[in-house]
Amino acid sequence: MGLIKLTAVERRKISIFFTCLILAIATWLFFSLSNKYEYEVKTIVNFKNLPVNKAFNPLQSDTVLLTVQGTGWQLLFTRLRIYPRDVRVDLSNLSKRNYVTFTDQMRSINAYYSSEQRIVSVQPDTLYFDFTTRQVKKVPVRLNSKLSFIKQFGQSEDIVLKPDSVTVTGPLEQLQKIEYWTTDTFSRKDISNTIIDKITLKATSAPNITIYPPLTEVKIPVEEFTEKQLFVPIKVINNNQYYNVKLFPDRVKVTFMISLSDYEDTNEDDFDAVVDLNTWKNFGATMLPIRIVKKKPFSRIRWIEPSQVHFMVKK
Repeated sequence: MGLIKLTAVERRKISIFFTCLILAIATWLFFSLSNKYEYEVKTIVNFKNLPVNKAFNPLQSDTVLLTVQGTGWQLLFTRLRIYPRDVRVDLSNLSKRNYVTFTDQMRSINAYYSSEQRIVSVQPDTLYFDFTTRQVKKVPVRLNSKLSFIKQFGQSEDIVLKPDSVTVTGPLEQLQKIEYWTTDTFSRKDISNTIIDKITLKATSAPNITIYPPLTEVKIPVEEFTEKQLFVPIKVINNNQYYNVKLFPDRVKVTFMISLSDYEDTNEDDFDAVVDLNTWKNFGATMLPIRIVKKKPFSRIRWIEPSQVHFMVKK
């Protein structure tokens, strides 16, 4: 079947037709999306003006379903999860009763959103709370860190946190589950000097838990490290029958990295090298592997020579 050949006039008419069609559809979409619609958005609840002398437990989920009135454009963007992000609830009335209603706070809630958006209703409309006496507990702070050092540098002493503990306040049932409190992630790269800095503590995920203070000071001692070697005597463990055990050799050369300030003070007493006689008694081993079970704090073992030794047992 041959192709239909159109004249220049016919092609121009078809082009004008499709152009008008596209413009009509675009105009219809523009006016349609400009109209007001009601749509539903599930969002989280954030509390403000928490009661001072009461610890509370919400008796329902921390998410609610909002019925929002807005334009079609807003409906489109809301489906893309742009907003609203949350709904804020005032808990100041909890000093008089154990519940709050969204209906009573609708004006202040709507003030939080764009003037072109309006919250029509919230499901559930009433939030109930269970009250207990606020308890106080002191827990240690635990640093959450990601550290990397320049070659030849490293941590040389214990990390110091000031304060090293925080006061946690809330319901007794929840405080019993809290053994420590972590900081936000403290990240540093290419470290070559001692670090002293402030770091915030991890925010509480429960609205009825508070922590004080909200931040701590961290000190991470950093020094240059150098290589050192020591000959450490080898000890025999699990010699329950008190055999006379002779090792060949009876010392091991330990090569390790140590901070410059600890270089002179580090000696063989700072290390324990052992062989386990159960390796021979239980498995018939002909050589005993050496393990370093104690070392100078913050030193880094590079290698040991030899890694295993010959031995002779006399009963």
